[in-house]
Amino acid sequence: MSETKRMRWGLLASGRIAKTMAQNLKDLPDAELLAVASRDQAKADATARELGVSRAYGSYDALLADRDIDIVYIATPHPMHAEWIIKAADAGKHILCEKPLVMNAFDAQTVIEAARRNRVFLMEAFMYRCHPQTAKLVETIRSGTIGDVRLIEASFAFQCNHDPKSRIFDPALGGGGILDIGCYTVSMARLLAGAALGRPFAEPVDVKAIGHLRPDQPVDTWTMASLKFDNDIMAHCVTGVEMRRASAVTVTGSKGIIEVPQPWYPSGREANQPYTFTIRPHEGEPVTVSEVVPYRIFANEARVVMQAIRDGRQEAPAPAMTWADTLGNMATLDRWRQAIGLTYPCETVEAYRQTLDRRPLRARPGNSMQYGKLPGLDKPISRLVMGVIGSNGIADAAARYDDFIARGGNAFDTAYIYGGGAAEKTLGTWLNNRNIRDSVVLIDKGAHTPNCFPDKLLSQFNESLERLQVDRLDVYFMHRDNPDIPVGEFVDVLNQLVNQKRLSVFGGSNWTLPRLEAANDWARQHRKQGFSAISNNLSLARMINPVWDGCIAASEPPLREWHERTQFPLFAWSSQARGFFVPERSAPHLQSDTSLVHSWYSPENFQRQARCFELAKKRNVHPISIALAYVLNQAFPVFALIGPATIQEILPSEQALNIKLTPPELAWLDLRA
Repeated sequence: MSETKRMRWGLLASGRIAKTMAQNLKDLPDAELLAVASRDQAKADATARELGVSRAYGSYDALLADRDIDIVYIATPHPMHAEWIIKAADAGKHILCEKPLVMNAFDAQTVIEAARRNRVFLMEAFMYRCHPQTAKLVETIRSGTIGDVRLIEASFAFQCNHDPKSRIFDPALGGGGILDIGCYTVSMARLLAGAALGRPFAEPVDVKAIGHLRPDQPVDTWTMASLKFDNDIMAHCVTGVEMRRASAVTVTGSKGIIEVPQPWYPSGREANQPYTFTIRPHEGEPVTVSEVVPYRIFANEARVVMQAIRDGRQEAPAPAMTWADTLGNMATLDRWRQAIGLTYPCETVEAYRQTLDRRPLRARPGNSMQYGKLPGLDKPISRLVMGVIGSNGIADAAARYDDFIARGGNAFDTAYIYGGGAAEKTLGTWLNNRNIRDSVVLIDKGAHTPNCFPDKLLSQFNESLERLQVDRLDVYFMHRDNPDIPVGEFVDVLNQLVNQKRLSVFGGSNWTLPRLEAANDWARQHRKQGFSAISNNLSLARMINPVWDGCIAASEPPLREWHERTQFPLFAWSSQARGFFVPERSAPHLQSDTSLVHSWYSPENFQRQARCFELAKKRNVHPISIALAYVLNQAFPVFALIGPATIQEILPSEQALNIKLTPPELAWLDLRA
């Protein structure tokens, strides 16, 4: 049998925890620590001598340029993780990054996408998740030994003397307890609640928290969070950096209790030591569970990483931290911090003026994006249009909108009424931060019922420009029509904006064909600019009831035939039927999403769904990709408005661009054949 190839590691940082990993790697004959990097060459040299490492780099970029390194261990301060995860992934390195992976769930989406795109391994370094004790805990709970789980209590805290220069207390370095050690308690609670529910992990349906922030340096120094999961499983998470408390986990069930005295370093910091936890049934004698573990805890973690890479995986298997687990954990930590009012300097609008990897934002070479044109607009328009409806703030915008640009997207659609103006404001802030206004196509909508009047259109248009921090729009759609107003009055006011160089082209959203034709007839007769496009609904699933009053669908035969005959462009909203083609969201027995049920549930639509699923399986793509490809493959110009809630939801839409459907396939999907 051939000898297992050694994997070569590089330390990206030279602090205490990096040195601990270096010492632990010596336990593994198939691991070699090849290099260490610091931002200071002298420090890198000193650390290399201390660790007996042959290569020392005075910059992180130099480490990533070393072709001999297979795996990078990132152990910088928290706010630096995102930049170096992305750069390491782009350099083709596998990555183990210290917890927290990044500062918030939105940044986590970006770095995970970088790993996925570059086909490299990435794991958040919760070393206890790779330890045999954790796997045994999961097994014990799943077995029903303590019955139905009622309460999970997890604590991780220590007393630290205040030093304003320490990373523990520095807001600029992500100081405080929640991100540093509170993340352990949340990850344990989610893991064990998931075990009780028969899942790899569980997400809390409710998060409440209280905590203490230092008045001189706003970081959390002691705090606790209460989590509620399905089946009324509760969790109590406690952390602190100025509070001495035993670090332990207790799980209370209907038939007994599990007590875990060492949850985070289960067998200590040395090799060949046992882990121990106790099961105390309500009836019967306590049972001690114990096993000797041959490896030190960081070595055990490294073994899991290397085995996953050898197996061709980009993620380690549970109970190690999978990407979905990390995303959920970060989202829960965000809710904990939000509950106690903790935001870091690196999460401000000013901080997000730069991309996470500190490199210019541009479309990646070789992207799949396709483009179209509108008469009167001198820019190409990406056929996928990012819908900007709500707002979770600048971190969310930076994640999703940056990713969309990188995929070749350049068109953004929003409206005066979305989020009470928050959607426009956040989009405007992001545009201003990125300084890319001239290279994007900005689409906005206004004059929604009951304010569909020429004077209201003007006032809303002006306010939209102010919110967006721009002096012009590329495309403007009237969000609704008002048949009581002569169509020429609307055309007049829109031409006024065009003549003032504040608008390029315009159209109508949810306009009927007779009113649209009347508007363009009036414009021709008066030698004015007419509508250049229309934005009505079009999706594989037919809208059986309007999503909102006044909605119009282009799937109706007369409107579809008119588009095919005139080649008039359509900007299709709800192009994926609001998730109807996501298997876990839409099925006859799934009734919780009342809007989905009201607008899309019908026997005919479920037939279309079944055919979509069948073709998706045949093409080896997600059903969402087939549903969107149906829209993009129509026999007239279509731009599809998409509303991905996360970066990971953009991918199936991007894949739809490369799917070609024949006319017979289109007819078959739509039950017309």
